[in-house]
Amino acid sequence: MPQSAALAPGLTTGHAPFVEEARDRGELYIQQVYDLYSADNHEAWRQLYRRIQPRWERYANPHFLNGVEALHLREDRVPQLAEVNRRLQPLTGFQAKAVSGYVPSFLFFDCLRRREFPTTITIRPVDRMDYLPEPDIFHDVAGHVPMHTEPAFADTLARFGDCAHTAVEMMSGIRDEQERTRRVVSIIKAMSRFFWFTVEFGLMRGPKGICAYGSGLLSSYGELEHAIESPEVQRYPVQMEWLINQGMEIDHYQPLLFVVESFDHLFDLVDRLERWMREGKLNNVAPGAPEINESDLRSFLDAGLN
Repeated sequence: MPQSAALAPGLTTGHAPFVEEARDRGELYIQQVYDLYSADNHEAWRQLYRRIQPRWERYANPHFLNGVEALHLREDRVPQLAEVNRRLQPLTGFQAKAVSGYVPSFLFFDCLRRREFPTTITIRPVDRMDYLPEPDIFHDVAGHVPMHTEPAFADTLARFGDCAHTAVEMMSGIRDEQERTRRVVSIIKAMSRFFWFTVEFGLMRGPKGICAYGSGLLSSYGELEHAIESPEVQRYPVQMEWLINQGMEIDHYQPLLFVVESFDHLFDLVDRLERWMREGKLNNVAPGAPEINESDLRSFLDAGLN
């Protein structure tokens, strides 16, 4: 371990020398060095967890609540990924995989295909509980990972990872570089929107009405209630045509959300997404957010060269 990281405890988002140095060395997959967490880091987790727990009970889908119980997430301190994985892996084969930062799209989807979930190990500062533009370990572990204990949802994530390989396979036959790039951008945009409106911000029908399964909702104290209760939110039964063409709202509460009937329904939607990809229906999706950055584009194009 670099000396500077060893002498600088704390894994606070934006102020974590251990993670920043790993990123500077080009290391994407890293270890969670648990002793580096500071008292403030554990306090941030404690406050986030205890504040949102009552809203989970009210607004989260039952599979998520079962997952929280199965993982035995601690309320008082940042979880150790090794402990989380010991309970998670026997249930669905998924594991949380520590990363140093942003994972380019193809690599991210390929991790899902292998039942590995890229997991940020830093945590937001105590004075920024409500919003952070980048993910942290509370979003990834408390928001995402409990859903990975549910077999039908885990299968859907792995199936989604297959779609990235299908995209690469289809692009391999296109000789014109400009056209190949244009299609890849459109497909990444469609897949990102699908993921955003389902895995991140999805609603579903539950025993007591509409509830949340998207991690962006389940890790946000404010937006979780807003998504279910606010009259300002439009909630519609999910439609593939709409899903892949709807621009995303990155920096404020989502004004438009989609509702699935079940995780079997969601799995069928991913199957349809891949069929549409093969039929060319994702080659010309509507412009707008997200903008596809160079690392995401290159991750798909480079995968086609391997």
